Amino acid sequence: MKSTKEILNSLETTVERYVAELNLLNMDELLQKEDEEEWSIGQMYMHLIQSALFMQLRNIEHCLAKNEHTVDFDKKKTELGSQVFNAEQFPPVRVKVPASPQYTPLQPESKERIAQGLRQVVDRMRSTATVLALEESATGSKVPHPRLGALNAQEWFHLIEMHYKHHFLQLDRLKMILGK
Repeated sequence: MKSTKEILNSLETTVERYVAELNLLNMDELLQKEDEEEWSIGQMYMHLIQSALFMQLRNIEHCLAKNEHTVDFDKKKTELGSQVFNAEQFPPVRVKVPASPQYTPLQPESKERIAQGLRQVVDRMRSTATVLALEESATGSKVPHPRLGALNAQEWFHLIEMHYKHHFLQLDRLKMILGK
């Protein structure tokens, strides 16, 4: 498995690409949707930001705090979770979740809000990397992921980077629809 520093460096490079891609699009293009079931590019950006800030980084905090959200160290990943972490990437398949108010991200308010959110994720990842470096073994605590099983703090950290890279497939597909 990659070190915390390698994961952080990879994420920073990945976010630089997302910012560069963002700068090539106007607001109309960011908000355009193929149909009601599909996300816009802007919604995909919001998903990346919100999942990192409000799920993945929060679960790292839970692992480090060993609080009521954690499970015992002997809890395992699912088969998919083991495959993802062994490959250090998600399978290149499209994950389609039915539209719902709980899961479907809102459209972004502005390009600046997206850029601000991406910077916030990188800043939080940097501060979290410092904590994880101090506790490189992470902790014995894990928090269950709905599809991947029980993950420790280091795995949640790595998941953010893998998740961001996985969504390049969606970005490329949505840009093709726009003719970009």
